[in-house]
Amino acid sequence: MTIRKRNPSAESSIIVGCGHTRFGRLSASLEELIQEAVTEALADAGMTGEAVDAVWLGHFNSGMVADGFCSSMILGADSALRFKPAIRCENACASGAAALYSALDAVASGRVDVALVVGVEKMTHLDTAAVTRALGGASYQREEAGMSFPEIFSRYAQAYADRFEDPTEAMARIAVKNHSNALANPLAHMQKPLPLDFCLSVSERNPMIAAPLKVTDCSLITDGAAALVLTRRDRSADYPRAVGFRAAEQVSDLLPLSRKDLAAFEGPRHAFQQAYAAAGITVNDLDFAEVHDCFTIAELMTLEAMGLAKPGEAPAIVREGQIERGGRLPINLSGGLKAKGHPVGATGVSMHVLAARQLTGRAGKMQLDGAELGLCFNMGGGAVTNCVSVLEPLKA
Repeated sequence: MTIRKRNPSAESSIIVGCGHTRFGRLSASLEELIQEAVTEALADAGMTGEAVDAVWLGHFNSGMVADGFCSSMILGADSALRFKPAIRCENACASGAAALYSALDAVASGRVDVALVVGVEKMTHLDTAAVTRALGGASYQREEAGMSFPEIFSRYAQAYADRFEDPTEAMARIAVKNHSNALANPLAHMQKPLPLDFCLSVSERNPMIAAPLKVTDCSLITDGAAALVLTRRDRSADYPRAVGFRAAEQVSDLLPLSRKDLAAFEGPRHAFQQAYAAAGITVNDLDFAEVHDCFTIAELMTLEAMGLAKPGEAPAIVREGQIERGGRLPINLSGGLKAKGHPVGATGVSMHVLAARQLTGRAGKMQLDGAELGLCFNMGGGAVTNCVSVLEPLKA
């Protein structure tokens, strides 16, 4: 694979405003969630809708709400947004990153000076079976129709166990870590600690969903929205809390599970390598990372894809505490999808909002001292769409 070394689209853009609703089982409508996040992001950027040239919405939906044509709902947040172009982007669980990366390209092209990016999903009004069916639409229907995503990721866990070791204990430790981290995140869906013995055991409250994945290995069905305001990097002097992109790389892999090595996250590995090359860094330069832990096995295998552990060695670094706060590389200080929640279209945007706040010292109790380089990894499907961003604060 040829690795591109520079991405002008990423380098040309900066984040100057952030908005983020609480994640959880919310009474707010899809439209209300969108507009809450937009209002906060515009205020954070110190601008009104008049300054915005175009808007992008990340929204998976897959029949979960009737509002399929919802990009223009953004315009209701500010009367000055009316008649601005609005586009909806869908790329499974990476719909948020799809919207963001599309906006980055528009800013880099010079066609847009200020872009507004929103990610949103409304899910909790449906029962678990209905959400499971909707999410299942992101799999390869010719071979995987009827499979749930817990079943898809159980295949990864089983393949990992066959080649290396049983990942069950490491997966449980990841769940414990992420729920502990979420206690410091007032926006998280689940602010409740999980004991290790509970995560390891199968019980009425923690049933097996798709062996070896139990309820405690699965991300939450959640409502929520997040928003970003982007502009050109040459305007950074006007924004003392701006955050820049060192890299924003997407790698898409084949959709069928049958055509991939399930003991390795091949698509994510290529995306990380491409992002590191574009940013001119290695994994050892990072201060923190927000990664796509839709299931605990996904976070475990991501540790190897990102180069933090060699193949088969991720369980060891989890046991050693290397990915906890105070460890070698803190992962998912927000609580991740596992505890913060996973409103599908919002997830990729949420990661970038919380990373930007970390890098500008505005993460509250989640704040990591001295954070200067952060990474976001948003994934769609079974390691199909893989988006890796490297972010840094811009110094005056």
